Amino acid sequence: MSQTFSADAAVELAVLERSGFIESRHVGSAVVLAGDGSVVTSLGDITGPIFPRSCLKPLQALGAMQSGVPLRGAQAALACASHVGSQDHMDVVEGMLQAAGVKEQDLGCPSDWPQDEEARNWLVRAGRGKTKLAMNCSGKHAAFLWACKENGWDLKSYLEPNHPLQQRIFSVIEEYTEEKISHIGVDGCGAPVTAFSLTGLARAYSKLAQAPSDGNASARAATIATAMLDYPWAIQGHGKPNTIVMQELGVLAKFGAEGVLAMATSTGAAVAVKMLDGNGRGATLVGLTLLAAAGALDVPGVANVLERVVEPITGGGRPVGSLRLGTAVSALLD
Repeated sequence: MSQTFSADAAVELAVLERSGFIESRHVGSAVVLAGDGSVVTSLGDITGPIFPRSCLKPLQALGAMQSGVPLRGAQAALACASHVGSQDHMDVVEGMLQAAGVKEQDLGCPSDWPQDEEARNWLVRAGRGKTKLAMNCSGKHAAFLWACKENGWDLKSYLEPNHPLQQRIFSVIEEYTEEKISHIGVDGCGAPVTAFSLTGLARAYSKLAQAPSDGNASARAATIATAMLDYPWAIQGHGKPNTIVMQELGVLAKFGAEGVLAMATSTGAAVAVKMLDGNGRGATLVGLTLLAAAGALDVPGVANVLERVVEPITGGGRPVGSLRLGTAVSALLD
């Protein structure tokens, strides 16, 4: 059976301390690349395959744009998003569907409640139930449908790996990661998810982040990177980690399920993290620290952001501990 790297190949990236006792340890792997693609930092297994999950979305959006979808602004950001389903998020997705000439029921993602409390309460008061618009991958799916309409491709089978759209997306993934896809699975939203290495993931984000300033880069890739930074609220939601990182540091940032995170600066310095236990609560702490340790980000700026995004460890409503760096990361700071 195909599989990701083992615990023996992982290192301690983060620990949770409660009341002076180390309660949990998060092991995994991480890699930092320079703008030229060279490896700056390697922790654990950075060549074994992983499912990047929603970290794939910017590449999937690029595949949709290469298929003729004229994504711009907030629409381009929503195609890359794992959003909380706020009313603003749902409005943009609905606009994408209208532009494509398709309906909500054509979306292949499941219906869901918004993670955004205000939007959820509104749906309840309105006597409405779950909606596909609120599902955190709805923007990606809207872009997929739009691509199908632009090309006359079948709408019903757009999530099948052999569909022309998915084949184009696979080509984009292999181009930007510079790796062959090692396995194809099904993501939580029903879309194909492809396996490749953490190094490949960091390489892809490095290229995307440099695209706006690289005259030889794809204009569509530049549009995606610019939209993510111009509309950070669209990528996740106000007050959420990815959004705060992009707003405050100008860094492309995208979580993926099962403890995956990819980030990249405009100079192409990029980090990719995989928490082996699938818990991503320490990923931003690790990723930003590694970029700062590599000299790619300002330390005070990173410290300020981490104060806002790292989960507090509480007991009885008061702080009793902290989520902090594991030995493999802290050793780099000595």
